[in-house]
Amino acid sequence: MSPGSCKPLYRLPKRRAAPLQNEAVIPALRDFLRAIAAPATSSDASAIGTELATAVLLVEAMRADQGMDSAERAAVQQALKTRFSLDEADVRELLATAEQHSRRSNDFFSFTSVLNDRLTHPQKIEVIELMWRVAYVDGSADAGESHVISKIAGLLHVTHGEYIAAKMHAKQARGGGGTAP
Repeated sequence: MSPGSCKPLYRLPKRRAAPLQNEAVIPALRDFLRAIAAPATSSDASAIGTELATAVLLVEAMRADQGMDSAERAAVQQALKTRFSLDEADVRELLATAEQHSRRSNDFFSFTSVLNDRLTHPQKIEVIELMWRVAYVDGSADAGESHVISKIAGLLHVTHGEYIAAKMHAKQARGGGGTAP
């Protein structure tokens, strides 16, 4: 038998280009991809300022505690009042807005990116220290608070040494003293 005389055991069918069933698919897909690639233009995202971003992060520290209490809320209010020179009414409004954002948000990036763009490095460390002050209001920081503050410190590009120094400053301000992190 010559090689050209062998018949194949099976024959592959010839493929034909199938006509598009719905020619609207390609424009719809193109629009979808453009929407994904487009920068966010949400008025909610653009409305986040330094004060609100800081307030949300302080609220996150307050919420991370197993037993959120009025003392922590008062500490957040005092920190906002002092840090941004706000009156009581403005602090209450800012805190209410921050709590709404905190409940609706599923990450910290939208808040830390605002602070990364607008704060100096020492100011970012100060935010971490304020978070530790909120955590230590009840006398100790639990694992949930430590985790949240550590995660935010990383997103703010605060080194571990600066994170620990901020923690120690907050602990000393509380009257806890101590040298171990």
